[in-house]
Amino acid sequence: MNNTASHHKALRNIIGCCFFMLFGFAASAQTKGKVEVIKDPKVDTLIARRAELNKAVSGEQVNGFRVQIFTGANRKDAYSAQTKFQEEFPDIRSYVIYSEPNFKVRVGDFRSRMEAEKLQDELRKTFMGTFIITEKVNQPKPDSDE
Repeated sequence: MNNTASHHKALRNIIGCCFFMLFGFAASAQTKGKVEVIKDPKVDTLIARRAELNKAVSGEQVNGFRVQIFTGANRKDAYSAQTKFQEEFPDIRSYVIYSEPNFKVRVGDFRSRMEAEKLQDELRKTFMGTFIITEKVNQPKPDSDE
């Protein structure tokens, strides 16, 4: 019986040592440390610029109208139509858009449909099959004189 009691006592000591070691390792793994971040100051500059650009792009877009002057599968023809338009109307923005399988050339950033219709009437002499598209457009840039 003494032998059994000493066996249980030895087993308890072994289990106790295991618990002690387990909790000892867990406690040492939980110690707090210090993390030092080293980065180039240009990263902050790039992040700030990106935020400004996102704000500018999203803040300048409003609902409006554009005149579509070209639709076709050939990229070269789309850019030719854009160049032809820009030669006649250098002050009006033009956009080449690819929507599979076609390239589209859209022109103008008009707040009212009436302005878009006025340009469309002028363009009918040069470009066949023009029509007005409703989409997000860029706000006009403020004049530097004002």
